[in-house]
Parts: sequence; structure tokens; C-alpha cells
Amino acid sequence: MDILQQKSWKILLIGDSCEDVYHYGVCERMSPEAPVPVFRETGRETRLGMSDNVRLNLESFGLDVFHMHNLEKIKKHRFIDERYRQQLFRHDEGERNPVEPLLHIPPGAYDAVVISDYNKGFVTKEVADILHSQIDPSTPIFVDSKKQDLTIFKNCIIKINESEASRASTDLTQEVVVTLGSSGAKWKDEVFEADKVDVFDVCGAGDVFLSALVYGYLIYRDLRRAIMLANKSAALSVTKMGTYVLTREDIDGLSI
Repeated sequence: MDILQQKSWKILLIGDSCEDVYHYGVCERMSPEAPVPVFRETGRETRLGMSDNVRLNLESFGLDVFHMHNLEKIKKHRFIDERYRQQLFRHDEGERNPVEPLLHIPPGAYDAVVISDYNKGFVTKEVADILHSQIDPSTPIFVDSKKQDLTIFKNCIIKINESEASRASTDLTQEVVVTLGSSGAKWKDEVFEADKVDVFDVCGAGDVFLSALVYGYLIYRDLRRAIMLANKSAALSVTKMGTYVLTREDIDGLSI
């Protein structure tokens, strides 16, 4: 099945954005100042992360995305040993800078709303209130949030990981999908097993899962089948280095 041969849906995406900067290099000597290695950079690559990664993956599925995000991006600097492809350490830039919260949502008809909330200050309770007052009640809303109180997102499909689920408060109006890493995902009492793959890097896998979940729900109108598609998509992403955007070849190979 060519799952891209479908209508083009319009998506409103709201969320925090960042740049993932990968510094590749080697450590060949110790510092004379302290017992730490000296990192010699040999290359650098910048990719878009957080809700920007969600946007790119939604667009890979052929969706028309209107993206509202913080203008001043956080930068996550990852230092990678180029010989072993192992991350040595990470430095975050702009993490504590104040973020101007979203104050309005443009009117319009959307086929789905997606919230990619890393809890940096852009998505507030007021955003949830505006959504529920302005968006057609029949429009599915997908939320991936690091907030502990998720009850502010009424009548939504919530996607969180296992660690977040242990701390989060949800309510009966929500459908909650919990990702379980290499074990797959859980919805209600059903566990959806993931494909067995060699995991290289889990960075951004949740963004890929969310994007595929949205697309799968739009084409199948069935959350169970959407989770299966999202599982397979996330399994592809963890075999790659860094935040990953699905390719046409990846999507053509997806089947459930």
C-alpha cells in the first residue's frame, strides 16, 4: 500500500522548537588543566529538533503544516566521538531564556491539531483553553507534552513516554498512548510490540512516533492502526544517528 496516495490534510502544529547541533570529533589527549579529555572538533552538523522535527516528519507524509513556535530557538549541542559514534556530553544554549508564550491561534479549518510541548513556556494552559474554544470539536487534537498536569488538554489523544506517564495526571476525556521504548507502545490494556531493530540513537524517536500517529489516524480513522504505523516509523528512526526525518523510501516501505 502506498500510504502517500491520499488527500492532503491541513495540520495546525503548535510547539517548542530547537536546533540540534552535532559536533563530531576525537579525544586524543588529556587537558593539562584538569583530568578531562580535550575534544578536537572535525565536523559540525545542524538539524532542526523538537516541534520542528515533528513538522518535517508530518511534511514527509505529505501533510500541509501551519507551524506556530517560539522564535528564539534553543540550541542543543551534542559532542560525538566520530570513531565510535558515541555522544560524550551535551550542552544546552538558551534553555533558561524566557519564552514568549503563544497568545492567539489563527482562525481556519484544520483536519488535525498537533501540540509538541517540551514545557519551555510557549504552550500554556491558556493555549489549551483557546484551542477548545476555537477549534471545531470534531477536529482531532494530538498532544505530546512534558507537563505533569495533562488534564488541561480535554478530549485529546495524548502521547507520552513511560517515564512521563508515571508522573502525569490525565482524565477520562483523553485517549492516552504510552510509548515503551523497545517494547513498543501501550493503549488502554493493549501492548503493541515494536519491530526488533539495532537501536543506534533514540533522539527524536518520539517526534517521529507522534507524526506517524497523526497521519495514521487521518488515513485509517482508527487509533489502533495508527499506533501500529507509528511503532514501525519510530523503529526506523532509532536505527539512525541523531534527529531523523523519514524519507519517501522509508514511508514506501511501511506496512501494517
